[in-house]
Amino acid sequence: MDVILLQRIEKLGQMGEVVKVKPGFARNYLLPQKKALRATDANRARFEKQRAQLEAINLSRREEAQKISGKVEGLTVVIIRQAGETGHLYGSVSPRDVAAAATTGGVTIERSQVLMDRPIKMLGLHPVRVALHPEVVVTITANVAKSEEEAQIQKKAGGFVPPTTEEQPSLDEVLAQADEAAAGEAEPAEAEPKAEEAAEAKPKKKAKAEKAAKAEAEPAAEKPKREKKTKAKKAESDD
Repeated sequence: MDVILLQRIEKLGQMGEVVKVKPGFARNYLLPQKKALRATDANRARFEKQRAQLEAINLSRREEAQKISGKVEGLTVVIIRQAGETGHLYGSVSPRDVAAAATTGGVTIERSQVLMDRPIKMLGLHPVRVALHPEVVVTITANVAKSEEEAQIQKKAGGFVPPTTEEQPSLDEVLAQADEAAAGEAEPAEAEPKAEEAAEAKPKKKAKAEKAAKAEAEPAAEKPKREKKTKAKKAESDD
């Protein structure tokens, strides 16, 4: 179907151009939204007659959109949704949801102005394009989180933050650890030498070592005499 565009349509054409579109797209969107006219001879003549007026209206709306674009550009809207541990939403975020969140935040945006190729289905920060005017498009951020607190965390981190979970031991591991602890308490501890006994033992060990060293250093000729004297002393003690 051929239509005459009454305003700029992204990826389609500029005001006044005659373009070919699918019949469903024309009947369900372009014609009801008064963004285009059927490209008949009567409508062509009608458009040419009103072209100056339509261009003046378009210029006025574009200037108004440019004035507020600075306030909207970079805006972040928080959207609370339920989701799993991996961040997948139980549902999705649509253009209607983004428009409602922006309006709640103080910026009136129509659903039709939110340009999204597909719904949002994950937690995190998502850039969303908003057409304040067909020729003035800005980008806002949809901060989709499970709570206001998590939204603040995501904003600081720059995206979705997965929960940190420590691996929990199984029941068998817990029981095994308990049995090992009980066995360790039942075993008698080895007796450690007292400090006093250790202190007394040191001089005795030292004297014994010095005696052995002295015996080794003794001349070979003296050893028989010393052994004979030792035997004599032992015999006297036996008597």
